[in-house]
Amino acid sequence: MYAIVEIGGKQYRVEKDMTLDVDKTLEGGAGALTIDKVLMYVDGENVMIGKPYLNNVKITASVLGETRGKKVRGVKFKRRKNYTRTLGFRPHYLHVKINEVALQ
Repeated sequence: MYAIVEIGGKQYRVEKDMTLDVDKTLEGGAGALTIDKVLMYVDGENVMIGKPYLNNVKITASVLGETRGKKVRGVKFKRRKNYTRTLGFRPHYLHVKINEVALQ
């Protein structure tokens, strides 16, 4: 049994007791949160697809903490002008554990 959900504009395949890192822009902060944007639910042979979301599937999750991703580097460069600039960025993530995937 698994579901495809939309969290922060990205799609994830989630199952019960699964942990994943999502963007920190997710509402809810610390504690428990409910994910209501479920795109697809699969339970063995039964497949339910939302148009665009399913209303009868409930997914509860808990926030385990905050992490930061690997540093992403970018370079600006202009030839023959003696101009080079290095840019860096480390994204912030929430470490989330899926507690329950169930039909209502």
